[in-house]
Amino acid sequence: MTADHVPGRNVAVTVLVLVCSSLLCGPVRAHDAPAGWSYDVECCSGLDCYQAPASDVKETRDGYLLSTGELIPYSDRRIRPSRDEFFHECKPGGQTASPRSLCLYVPNRGL
Repeated sequence: MTADHVPGRNVAVTVLVLVCSSLLCGPVRAHDAPAGWSYDVECCSGLDCYQAPASDVKETRDGYLLSTGELIPYSDRRIRPSRDEFFHECKPGGQTASPRSLCLYVPNRGL
């Protein structure tokens, strides 16, 4: 019997490959903000969220006014706490010009 025809060898190799692959692949999760924290899965599909320039979000009496003209009321469920000092927007496909946001991460202003 040659080494290529050892009974069970193919099964053992397959199991070894699967075990090694699972160790190399981390858990599936949303992508990370530049500061290293992860965006919520329900806001992001790996490319929807980004750190917004400071000029993109204005705090108004009625809510957050985005540079696209979208107004997100303070009571909106899409508002999330930012884990750094920056605003982060999540828009379909990460398209900054999209008129609809999936989530808006808001920094704590210490109020």
